[in-house]
Amino acid sequence: MKEAVTQLTERGQVSMPAFIRKKLGLLPGRKIIWKCISENEIKLIVGERKPKPKGVMRGAMKNYQIGAPSTTADWMRVLREGEVS
Repeated sequence: MKEAVTQLTERGQVSMPAFIRKKLGLLPGRKIIWKCISENEIKLIVGERKPKPKGVMRGAMKNYQIGAPSTTADWMRVLREGEVS
């Protein structure tokens, strides 16, 4: 079994080693439960993976996007209209 050492930051954050994230299939936003086992031992429990609903935001914004650009290039033109060179 591989082992890794990480360091606690001033803000109380810890980076999880990449090989552990990959092995467990962890992606940003996944819940992790910290459980104290003893004075110097903890157990990490990976929360359930909940599928993200697709198109929810797109559906909510449809009414406001009538005539909106449909391509990235078109959006970039709209966003740059007010830029000063």
